[in-house]
Formats: sequence, structure tokens, C-alpha cells
Amino acid sequence: MLQEDAHGKWTVSSSDESTEENSDSEKPSTSSLLDAAHGRTSGPQYPCSEARKAAHKRKASPLKLSDKRISTQIPPAEKQRTSQEGLGWCLSSSDEDPEDQEKHVHKETLKEEKCDAPKEHPLNLCKDDELSENQKAEEYDETPSEAQDTWDLLNGGNPFRFFLTKVRGIEQSYNSGALHIKDILSPLFGTLVSSVQFNYCIDVGWLVRQYPQEFRKKPLLIVHGEKRESKAELLAQARPYENISFCQAKLDIAFGTHHTKMMLLLYEEGLRVVIHTSNLIAEDWHQKTQGIWLSPLYPRLPQGTTGSAGESETNFKSDLISYLMAYNSPTLKEWIDLIQEHDLSETRVYLLGSTPGRYQGSDKEKWGHLRLRKLLKEHASSIPAQESWPVVGQFSSIGSMGADGSKWLCSEFQESLVAAGSSVMSLLKCDVPIHLVYPTVNNVRQSLEGYPAGGSLPYSIQTAQKQLWLHSYFHKWSAEVSGRSRAIPHIKTYMRPSPDFQKIAWFLVTSANLSKAAWGALEKNGTQLMIRSYELGVLFLPSAFGLEKGYFHVRGKTLSGSNDSATYFPVPYDLPPEQYGSKDQPWIWNIPYTNAPDTHGNMWVPS
Repeated sequence: MLQEDAHGKWTVSSSDESTEENSDSEKPSTSSLLDAAHGRTSGPQYPCSEARKAAHKRKASPLKLSDKRISTQIPPAEKQRTSQEGLGWCLSSSDEDPEDQEKHVHKETLKEEKCDAPKEHPLNLCKDDELSENQKAEEYDETPSEAQDTWDLLNGGNPFRFFLTKVRGIEQSYNSGALHIKDILSPLFGTLVSSVQFNYCIDVGWLVRQYPQEFRKKPLLIVHGEKRESKAELLAQARPYENISFCQAKLDIAFGTHHTKMMLLLYEEGLRVVIHTSNLIAEDWHQKTQGIWLSPLYPRLPQGTTGSAGESETNFKSDLISYLMAYNSPTLKEWIDLIQEHDLSETRVYLLGSTPGRYQGSDKEKWGHLRLRKLLKEHASSIPAQESWPVVGQFSSIGSMGADGSKWLCSEFQESLVAAGSSVMSLLKCDVPIHLVYPTVNNVRQSLEGYPAGGSLPYSIQTAQKQLWLHSYFHKWSAEVSGRSRAIPHIKTYMRPSPDFQKIAWFLVTSANLSKAAWGALEKNGTQLMIRSYELGVLFLPSAFGLEKGYFHVRGKTLSGSNDSATYFPVPYDLPPEQYGSKDQPWIWNIPYTNAPDTHGNMWVPS
């Protein structure tokens, strides 16, 4: 089907228009894996989304602005308007949901995040001493921090235990206090006995190399959501490693994903929980903005302790156990028992998860946005003139929101975000300002990775054209405060700032993107919440940090000494967010961008 917009004419095949009802679109994309089996290695060697595959392709075969090859792939440049104004994409309707954009094209699961761009090397079966040039580049910065730095991180200076990942290519001072996965798995954090990795996109060979040599043969359980061919491929990746076992998360509702990103690390000295936003692939730990919550080291309880021992004021221990119970897995039951044996009382965050299912009665408030609503009603302070306190959502993928804001965003979802104290007042119809932070085309073009960074932002033209109303809420990505304006965000955060953006009533870091699949949607006249995916995040509330005023101050770049106290929260991007200008467009992965080169001198032609 021929389309025309600011980018000229381009084609959307009928398979791109598969609807939510097409159960085949749940099927993961494994064509690159089949290619690899036949000696063709153009794509990543683990299951991944069409968006990330396109990024791999463009990294492996860049198209320069003057490249003659493009003439057969996109219309002549003179047919394209140089401005990107106008969002009049005349496209067919397509009704898929969630991260569901993540699972689009070719009846294949477009996983919001599987596989990123920078890997251009063939099969990942190389030994540690045989890394390709590209892997060396990716792993260049992957050495653990200086021992003293890591020790300082662990022992103070960050009462929130909220970290960003290190970014290669930014001023080093901005990586001070940031963590790489090798830091997290370092012996300085504990003497590893065994571990569990919950994740979405997993490069097993790379993951094993992130563990210190002395821990690489320790038992490792990988919890994933892969099915069919992509599950077989994941298991095949692990064949060389006898210490690795798997737990497949059940995904019984169409278009659901296992999107949670968590590590459980059992040490000789105790237990640690890490909840974060990065896939277990090199690209996600390289030049993206990602978030991590690192628990304290939880000591073992004295033998014979029972009941609610080791519980925190935030109920974190029983909430974590409830989340793990939802998998209904005998393998995870062993880890539930281990958690029972440890003292989690020092935890100051609330756990906020989503698990697939249809929930009624009191179960409705256990997961998703109704869980957030309940936590805010019970533990957040009522804010004077709270209708003037906006909400901010920041994410890397967007699902179908419906024909207008009243369908979900400005009704049930907003009602959860604006809950505070026990007041019953509901502020609907977008009375409370909503600021949605999502990268523009220029954000991506000017990023450290260039256009291929857009492979991890799988907003599709099919979804975007159905909800042009949504784009009026969009704000640019800017993170001068953390030196990460050019590190495209894969972190997801939600918060409630004051009108002057100097305070926040709460802050959430999570795996959950802006989608009904992730957060849940009410059904049956509001009596049932339906969630498709597994998600996990942690909520920071002032009351849990001993603050009686009901807010954190926002930590700015220039704040001195006191800014490390629990009074100042380190929001990782700039506030207030800046609204899109008239020429700004949200990044859409599956249309070409050929009017201006990216930071590597390349264009973006996804097909």
C-alpha cells in the first residue's frame, strides 16, 4: 500500500497491518537465526524485534547521504520535503495493542527491545580471547570501576540506591556513580553462590562474559518469555554452559511479553536484588540511558526465624515473594524460600509489578496501574492545590492508546497517577497537565549511536497515525543534568513534580512502557483489570525516607554538599521537559529518514 507524507512515498505491506486478533503476530522473529544456521549472518544471533533488526542492518551496511544504493530503496530526494512538518500519515487502521508495536511486522513479535544495533559481528560463539573488533569496541568500557569507587557506591553517598548505567562517549565525570553490569556482578558486591536473571532479550554468551571469571561456572537461572523457535535458539545459545538453566514465564494472553528486568544474587554473605531497565545484550549497557535500583546486601536471618521476620516498612519482602509466586514455577519456589531466609528490612522502596492475567476484587489492586493507585493513596501525602502538580511519564515504546485520551490515558491511567492521600477526588479529562517524554527524530539523529539508536524505540507508523492526538503531550529528551542528552533513553520513569518542577511527590523507575499491555486496562465496566505482560519497578516515596513534608527536592546539576541527602532526588533528565516544537516529530522506527545524516554520517532506511 503506497503512502505519502513528509518523508515522500513509501510502502506498507499488508503484513504490517496485522491486527491484535492475529495470534500469529505473537510469534518471535527468528529469520536472522535461520540465516545464521545457513551461514548467513546479517542480523543479531538471538531473537529480536524488527526495529532492532533494522538497526543491526543499518550498522552493518550503513547508507551515507550520498549513497547510490538508496535510489532503489526509497524515492528520489527531490520528492521529499525537507521539513518534517505535518503528521498527516494516511494509513490503514490496525488495532494491535501494547508493546504490541513491539511485535508487529511479518506476524512476528516485535519485542520492544530485543537486540540492538551496534553488533555487526557474526555468530556469538567466540571465546573470550577471540572477540571481534566490534565486540571489543562494545566491551571497551566494560571493566569494573576502580575498587574504591565501587566501595564508595556501596557504602553511602546514594541513599536512594538509584543508579544510571555507564555511557561510553560522554564526559567521564558523568559516569562517576554510574554502574556497568560488570560492576554489579563484581566480587566487591559479594561472593556469588548462584544467581537468577529475569529479562526480555538475552545474549547468553555476552551475559556469561559479564560475570567475573571466578563466578562464571556458578549456577545461573535465566527467566524468559520465549516460545517456539526463539526459545529453541535461546536454549541453543546456552548449550556450552552446563551451569545455566531456564524458567519459561507463562504468557497466556496474546501480545504479552516477559519484560521484567531483575537480578537475584545469592552470596556467601547474603542476598541482593537488582531491578533495572536494560536487556542482557551489549548494546543496552553501552550508549543508552538506563536505570538501576540496587538493594542493600540482605543478611541471612538467624536460623529458626519465621513469619514476617525481615520485612521492611514498605512490605517489600512479601511483595517480592507474591510477584515470584505469580510465575507458578517450582524452580522459582527455591528462590522464594531463600528470600524468606533473609532480612529485607532495610528496603525503603515499594515494589510495583505487573503479571499477566484478568484480576477482580482485591486482586485488582495487586498489579499494574491500580497497584500504583493504591500505593499512592496509602502512602503519598495529599498535596495542596494538587491539580496544578503535573504528571510526567518517560518511556521508550508506546502502545495503542485508543481514539482519544478518554479511552485510557486521561481516564483510568491518569486517575492512578494523580492519586495521593486518601482523598476520593478524581481529576479526570486531563485536568492535571500530562508531560510525556519521548525522543524526537532529531534526538535520535544527534545521539551517540545515531539513527540505529531508534531500534530500541519501536513506535510504529501504524500505531502513530491512529493517535495523532497523543503527540500534543510529547516532550523532547534532554538530560544535560546527567550528561546523557545524546544517550537515547531506554529507562522508563514516571513522577509527580510540583508546578515549578523543583519538587517531586514520588518517583518510579520501571520496565513498564506507555502501554495497556504493561499497565493493565479495565474491563467489564471497571470490575476487572487485564494485564498482558510481566513488568517490574520500584517506587520512591518521601515518607519511606523519613521526609514528613511529602516531597523530595529535585537535585540539579549545581547543588552542592547537601544534595546527596535523602532530601534531593537525582532525576536523571532535565526538568521542566521541553514540549515538541512545530517541526519536531516523534521517532518512528519503520519509515525512512534521508534528509539529514546522523552523527555517523548515515541515513535511516529501515527496509
